[in-house]
Amino acid sequence: MRATVMYAAGDVRVEEVPDPVLTAPTDALVRVTFACVCGSDLHPYHDLEDTPGGRRMGHEAIGVVEEIGSAVTRLSVGDTVIVPFAWSDNTCAFCRDGITTSCVHGGFFDGAPSATQAEKLLVPQADGTAVVIPAGTDESLMPSLLTLSDVYLTGYHAARQGGVGPGKTVTVIGDGAVGLSAVLASAQLGAETIVLMGRHTDRTDLGREFGATHVVAARGEQGIAEVMEITGGEGSHVVLEAVGHMPAYEQAYGVVRPGGTISRVGVPQYEDAPVGFMSLFGKNATLTGGPATVRAYLETVLPQVLDGTIEPGRVFDREMPLADIAEAYRLMDDRQALKVLIRP
Repeated sequence: MRATVMYAAGDVRVEEVPDPVLTAPTDALVRVTFACVCGSDLHPYHDLEDTPGGRRMGHEAIGVVEEIGSAVTRLSVGDTVIVPFAWSDNTCAFCRDGITTSCVHGGFFDGAPSATQAEKLLVPQADGTAVVIPAGTDESLMPSLLTLSDVYLTGYHAARQGGVGPGKTVTVIGDGAVGLSAVLASAQLGAETIVLMGRHTDRTDLGREFGATHVVAARGEQGIAEVMEITGGEGSHVVLEAVGHMPAYEQAYGVVRPGGTISRVGVPQYEDAPVGFMSLFGKNATLTGGPATVRAYLETVLPQVLDGTIEPGRVFDREMPLADIAEAYRLMDDRQALKVLIRP
């Protein structure tokens, strides 16, 4: 089969690799029908050291079940399923607490021997991981359903962890697909004021359609000042940081109000975040976030996509075949594309 392999920063190839095979009774084999490139894939695209054996890429997928292990009971051959970016048994102590990304039998597809930017995918702990899409679902919904494997539910996770709710003022830092998803999720959760900090008009325009009430293009101290003006000098109850770089975190604690919460879901690209008197401690602020517990939310949000309440798939602005995935990475890295849908 064909799969995406990264060998070094900027070196993305589609290569023939062995087909995955069942290795445990809890496994399933899935033929991938929809995948995509994630903003977090750009981190190794920028800084992956030479990797002679290559790194398999991708962690978001929809596909059709082709084979199941003897212990798989919830899935059947022929089912179309959403595969979250992390696998989990959905029964361990952490899964029962909703922290499925810490499952004692879990793991992450990105960088694993079988990753999602490929024609086929081995899904461990298939009963606990994959979620069946109802038979007969219109194919036009597939891009939005694909966002439930990661991007929309990462924005939703940020909002849920941050305590977004009616009457709250929310600032979202970052106008990438996760940031826009966080805007949409915040609107769904009833936020009163949603400030989107981003500089790309085509993206912030979509953010307004998703529910942003204000857009702030400035960064740094000027950006902080503009958010403070919008919030009457009080700052935001909740700040959703969807970038992962230190300047975004510095903006976050600059605009969070006393007693507020910063929720980080941008994969951190720094070692230390300041927790000094002038940031979290002095404001009695809370810092939360982390890898989205997608599996814990998926079945709750799935009906909202199926009935058209939300259309998170609008974050996809390009569609390309697997053979052209290196170009998809380039387009996203150059900000010529927001998020690219891949059809293997």
